[in-house]
Amino acid sequence: MRKLLFIVLSISLITNNSCDDGDIITIDLEFGETFLACGESDLVLYKIKEDPSETLSILISDYTLEEMFAVGDNKTFTDQKSATLYYRTYSDASLPNDLFCSAIPPQVNITLDESDTCTANITTTLMEDDNDGVLAISEDINGNGNLEDDDTDGDGLPNYIDVDDDGDNIFTANENPDPNGDGDYSDAQDSDLDGIPDYLDSDDDGDGILTRDEENASQDNNPANDITNPEIGADFLNPDVANTVPATSYRQHTILQTYSVVIQLSGVSLTFLSQDPLEFGVLQNSLTSSSRSITPVFN
Repeated sequence: MRKLLFIVLSISLITNNSCDDGDIITIDLEFGETFLACGESDLVLYKIKEDPSETLSILISDYTLEEMFAVGDNKTFTDQKSATLYYRTYSDASLPNDLFCSAIPPQVNITLDESDTCTANITTTLMEDDNDGVLAISEDINGNGNLEDDDTDGDGLPNYIDVDDDGDNIFTANENPDPNGDGDYSDAQDSDLDGIPDYLDSDDDGDGILTRDEENASQDNNPANDITNPEIGADFLNPDVANTVPATSYRQHTILQTYSVVIQLSGVSLTFLSQDPLEFGVLQNSLTSSSRSITPVFN
């Protein structure tokens, strides 16, 4: 856990015969790596600790949590806001969960209340993933270290956020890219043994008909439910069935989104606080997990 260091200086004892510079008492407060948030128009970011009961909180006026998630095309957002940092201690053995977020604050016994203005430095990063069973780092097909230019099917979505990497309307997760789940894709399913794993192969059974165009039973852009011979399975994996019923579009993709919101404070000057800048932590909130849906342009 990140520790916030506070120093308490004792009063020097002075006598006629000698003097003493006093003792330095160091107290380590372990508030943890994460913080919570609430507030509709005035944003409160806070940490609560018990045994002993203490809180650290930040008030940013005229600011909302949603504003922190306004990442641009580069999937990052940075901002600086004037804020007030509060450090409080309590005689209560335990603190209520709604200490900061209730319309009527609960009654608590504050024993120390320190506050000061500071600057909140906000950094938000958006990470997206297709959750298709292939690690994003392994979707760097051309090996240049840039995931954005790896688009096997040319549908405009890089492989790391493309739930159907080869554009055959069979989702990557359903093509056994990693059968034993060990992160080694050399044993990925390769139905026609052509050296191209099914999740990157637009013609899985090697019959000359694109997988997405083997829609013999139902033209719904899902070849998995087109089965001529139940003993073998879906037609796209049966080389003896080579009828062509062209697909008309790609299937809808759902892309998972994770936001990381990190707060660092600068200009902190509380009586007992001797750490500047202060790493306040990472936001823990349901808004940090989201998703978006997109249907790529068919080609």
